[in-house]
Amino acid sequence: MNFIEGLQNAVNYIEDNITEDIDIAEAAKRAACSTFYFMRIFGILCDVSIGEYIRNRRLTLAGAELAATNIKVIDAAVKYGYDSPESFTRAFVRFHGITPSEARKNGSLLRSFSRVSVRIILKGGNLMEYRIEEKRSFKVLERAGLQSLIDSQNKNTIPAFWTSCRRDGTIDALIKQTPNSKFIYGICYGNQHTDSQNFEYAIAAEYGGGNIPEGFRVTEIPERTWIIFSVTGAMPNAVQEAWHRIISEFFTVGADANAGVYVPTGEMDIEAYTDGDMTSPDYKSEIWVPVKRK
Repeated sequence: MNFIEGLQNAVNYIEDNITEDIDIAEAAKRAACSTFYFMRIFGILCDVSIGEYIRNRRLTLAGAELAATNIKVIDAAVKYGYDSPESFTRAFVRFHGITPSEARKNGSLLRSFSRVSVRIILKGGNLMEYRIEEKRSFKVLERAGLQSLIDSQNKNTIPAFWTSCRRDGTIDALIKQTPNSKFIYGICYGNQHTDSQNFEYAIAAEYGGGNIPEGFRVTEIPERTWIIFSVTGAMPNAVQEAWHRIISEFFTVGADANAGVYVPTGEMDIEAYTDGDMTSPDYKSEIWVPVKRK
């Protein structure tokens, strides 16, 4: 099963249970991946978090039902997962721009968030440079922080983490302690360092020994096979666009022989940043994805 098939299975489960308590772990099981990786893939491919998707779909259906039937507001609130009519009304107004009572009026303007239908759209050939490397285990010196997948908060909190680490001297200290490291890494830890809603993200460099500054830790990256993708362009757009193509094209379509053989392990991924102007259109970076054979 590829990402497209798995994601559609998960969406079907969510839609079939949209008015029930949805088990994200069960949805991930339908997608044949970990909860963390399912939430990450969903956000990359659909550009909306799984929580936002469920909330928007429920409010869409609630609006349609209020406009077409005599259902009471309190009953609609309970049916679509809200604790009270007041919380339902607040969410309804944010989404539709009108109250549930106003939705009953003839001619009221409602918003609709459509159900996801996952399919491959062929747009023509795209060049993607990558290499496959067998790497022995290595250690990194890192500062880590907990990030949240809820409502895609990590899209804002990770850049803020980098900004904070630049301002407080963390990155300068990291470079000083690891002078032989070719890269500064952004490491997203998955299966072994996460629950369904949170994950650890670290700013790191390859560690060759010596003192460990306060607030840092040493972590061993296990021996793995890595597919390493070359990225060119200004941050953060270039790496975000590369991630979308990696998930939606490389590991999904499987047109390339290697992509048809390897699948991500889902345990972590690494963004490797070089020294240079990160705002330049010629800036070079890499994305490392640990893989295993199918």
